[in-house]
Amino acid sequence: MKAICFYFQIHQPFRLKHYRFFDIGNDHYYYDDFADDDIITRIAQRSYLPANEMLLDMIRENGKKFKVAFSISGTALEQLEQYVPEFIDSMKELAQTGCVEFLSETYAHSLSSLYDPEEFVAQVKAHDEKIFQLFGQRPKVFRNTELIYDDDIASMVKAMGFKAAITADAKHVLGWRSPNFLYCSASAPKLKLLLKNSKLSDDISFRFSNPEWASYPLTADKYIHWINELPQEEQLVNLFMNYDALGELQPRESGIFEFIKALPRFAAEHDIQFWTPSEVVSKFKPVAELAVPYPMSWTDEARDTSAWLGNTLQQEAVKKLYSIGERVRLCTDRRIKQDWNYLQASDHFFYMSTKHNDDGSVHSHYSPYDSPYTAFTNYMNVLSDFMTRVEEQYPASIDNEELNSLLLTIRNQEQEIAKMHREVELLRNNIVKDTTGDFPIDEVPEVEPAKKKATAKPKAATAKKKAPSAKKQ
Repeated sequence: MKAICFYFQIHQPFRLKHYRFFDIGNDHYYYDDFADDDIITRIAQRSYLPANEMLLDMIRENGKKFKVAFSISGTALEQLEQYVPEFIDSMKELAQTGCVEFLSETYAHSLSSLYDPEEFVAQVKAHDEKIFQLFGQRPKVFRNTELIYDDDIASMVKAMGFKAAITADAKHVLGWRSPNFLYCSASAPKLKLLLKNSKLSDDISFRFSNPEWASYPLTADKYIHWINELPQEEQLVNLFMNYDALGELQPRESGIFEFIKALPRFAAEHDIQFWTPSEVVSKFKPVAELAVPYPMSWTDEARDTSAWLGNTLQQEAVKKLYSIGERVRLCTDRRIKQDWNYLQASDHFFYMSTKHNDDGSVHSHYSPYDSPYTAFTNYMNVLSDFMTRVEEQYPASIDNEELNSLLLTIRNQEQEIAKMHREVELLRNNIVKDTTGDFPIDEVPEVEPAKKKATAKPKAATAKKKAPSAKKQ
């Protein structure tokens, strides 16, 4: 018996508007709202919404035997809530079937796992809280930005309580081994690893509608036949891809929706099942440990991080950004926190890549820049303004350790003052009232001693009001 594990990624960054050098210090809003609205609305109409409807039909038609997993970045969820709220509703409906698993990731789809462990943990927690708030699930399986993974990341992921992570099938890591097994981490043996089958995944994502491809046209029965013909011991096939491959990268006219919808029928003929990542982890045992000393990803033939960090432009931008991470975390300004999240999206650094990408990358597909140098200049202008705002609150002349100590002292003083205020309020409430019982001592009206007898009049008036009721009795 074989199992297919479908995983779809949904991510959209907040795109930066054209930000000139002369805008630094004058304009603190960095985003192209029109582009964000236009792109995510178009993709949702062509891909996300019809694909959700299709998956819901597939789950119902196959007696809930068809199952999938999603990883949706926090920035994508924010845009979908704002511009396409009907998608959130349809995803909630899918979640209620019990056949959809939501995976964990960084909120901003960032590179924080490589540069800032504290930020990495904070973003994962923020993302998972967002998933629970919207869909009622606590993710148990982790997938990092662009499936970036190494031994150090594995240790951090396991320390956060995840039972498994999904990553790429890099040839320089796997060697002769197949991705069609469950593995575990060498640095954290209790962390299970699901590896993408790049060949079969990319057949759908990038080659499906290409008439020059040798296997064109790809049909559901042919595809399932390929999976069934794999060696008997290779029982797991992980199909990981971007969700917009369905309807956007592979347009509806190509027959992509009909292809996906037909898969369960042909799979059932060969007793091939569909499992979520958590089910895979619970039903399969790891066959070996994988040691990954250097970061790998699912992008480019090299399966490394050079798509985001391969040139000096990218390295300078990333290092500059994360150099102020500690100060931003000390900050309480909501707008600064929000901009910090949005500026971390890995897309900004991918746009600066000078590599030739022939793998149909979705990042280049949506890049708003004419060249990587334009992308770098625009981003650094925005980052300069952002860093100035941070330094206005926490001057660069004070080092991080000293600043941390000062802020700790201030917070302790604020807590002490708040405690004293509570004690004063408690004492006020317990003040002994004066003999009339009408006023606390500190609120008794200032009156001359001879006139204090007048305070008895209200009681007399009360007595007179009660008289009529006594007569009725």
